[in-house]
Amino acid sequence: MELPLGQESVARTKKIVHVDMDAFYASVEQRDNPSYRGKPLVVGGSPNQRGVVAAASYEARKFGIHSAMPSVTAFVFDVAAGIAKCPGLIFVRPRFDVYREISAAIHAIFKHYSDFVEGVALDEAYLDVTENKQNIPYASTIARHIKTAIFQETQLTATAGVSINKFLAKMASGQNKPNGLTVILPEDAIAFVEQLPIEKFHGIGEVTAAKMHSLGIHTGADLKMRSLTELTHHFGKAGHYYYKIARAEDDRPVEANRVRKSIGAETSFARDLTDHNEMLQELEQIAQIVEQRLEQHETRGRTLTLKIKFSDYHQITRSKTMLASISELSTIFEIAKALFESIDLENRSIRLLGISLSNLDNAKQTQVIQLPLFQNGNIIF
Repeated sequence: MELPLGQESVARTKKIVHVDMDAFYASVEQRDNPSYRGKPLVVGGSPNQRGVVAAASYEARKFGIHSAMPSVTAFVFDVAAGIAKCPGLIFVRPRFDVYREISAAIHAIFKHYSDFVEGVALDEAYLDVTENKQNIPYASTIARHIKTAIFQETQLTATAGVSINKFLAKMASGQNKPNGLTVILPEDAIAFVEQLPIEKFHGIGEVTAAKMHSLGIHTGADLKMRSLTELTHHFGKAGHYYYKIARAEDDRPVEANRVRKSIGAETSFARDLTDHNEMLQELEQIAQIVEQRLEQHETRGRTLTLKIKFSDYHQITRSKTMLASISELSTIFEIAKALFESIDLENRSIRLLGISLSNLDNAKQTQVIQLPLFQNGNIIF
């Protein structure tokens, strides 16, 4: 089915394309090393060094391995028994310089069709093609052209979603991976959202989904029945977002050339943390993700902010600004740990931890690129 452009009847309807490369880092490694093809592969830190999975090939994903998982968890199912989670799993160190080069080539393809391109990651972007440079009348045709051009240029596959806003385009691109194309037409948008299981919504992770289930919210239709007042009562500011997407609404524009202000990672835990050592272990894992993201974007930061949310949803932050910019894991974790240990926890349990760096050295960053990452089923910004 086609999503038309430029017609009088849909003049005010946006045409958004979401492009998501398929297992990008892992696919690049399999492309460049034929011996890796068809085998389970992880890009990330070594299990021996308490590393974190940055990406997993589709062969590895069949064994439940995913990004943000501790590498040792991916490497063995039972550490004590030494039982392999995924026999023959290959670990490869990230080559961010290569990934950035390929990403630049992909973004050049996007720019052939529209100047309204918002990078979400090195391997993911939104395009507003309501008006496009090639005067192609259908957004789905543009998506097909982009997928073909990406493969011809990089020998890598991409999946695309097409719809009337960013939320729906994102949901569409997740429907038919890898190497797929899905269109959600304006007249189908509400029905699509109503039948969608709540845990499939972008931005609703395992913890939030579990809370919604406890409230009797299992599908988009259930979510749509709840008032804005009720949703904000249970979910705070996020309730506004949930209220809108339940109605297939998302007025966020595709923003090109925004300047990045911070780089960070946070995770909500499936169970509240009560053990001090476990809290520090999780904090170190988050610090590793932040280090990876700084390396991906060739930048450093001077202000580190620690974020803590307790089981009662009370949230606090602590910050420290350095004289010189930092990006090394040891320094990030050392400062975050010092901030953490300066807080009197008073036997309180923790629901969320986060680390971010701001006051960035942005000389090489002209476009904001956020990297969604999931741990315990919850999005890490």
